[in-house]
Amino acid sequence: MREGKRRVLTYGTFDLLHVGHVRLLERAAALGGELIVGVSTDDFNVIKGKRAQYSYGERAEIVAALRCVDEVIAEERWDQKADDIRRLNIDLLVMGSDWEGSAHFADLDGLCELVFLPRTEGISTTSIKDDLSKGA
Repeated sequence: MREGKRRVLTYGTFDLLHVGHVRLLERAAALGGELIVGVSTDDFNVIKGKRAQYSYGERAEIVAALRCVDEVIAEERWDQKADDIRRLNIDLLVMGSDWEGSAHFADLDGLCELVFLPRTEGISTTSIKDDLSKGA
C-alpha cells in the first residue's frame, strides 16, 4: 500500500490492457493510499453486451500484476458498487469520464467521494479491436 489513508475503488473490463488503462489506474492510485480494482466477470460482460478477448481470470491476473494495484475483486453486477464501498471502507470511487452522468452511480451519493478522470486521448479497447479486425 502506498502512503496515504484513502481507499480508492474503480471498476472496468480491462480487456486488451493498454496504456489508457494503465494511466487511469495510476492516476486513481495517486489519489489515495490503496487501490482496489473491480474487474468485470465474463457473465457480467454478457449482461453489459461486451465480449472480452481474455477470460475474467486472465484479466484479473493482468490487472493484479500492475504495481499500482493493491487488490482485485470481481465485478459481478451493476448494483454491487454500494455494497463494495461499505464492505471495503472505500473513501473514493474513481471512474473514467465516459461514465459521468450514468445512472449506475446515482445511488452512491453520500457513500464516498466520486471522481471521473479523463480518458487517454486516441486509445480505447474498441478502437484496438476495430484496427485488429481490419488488419491495421
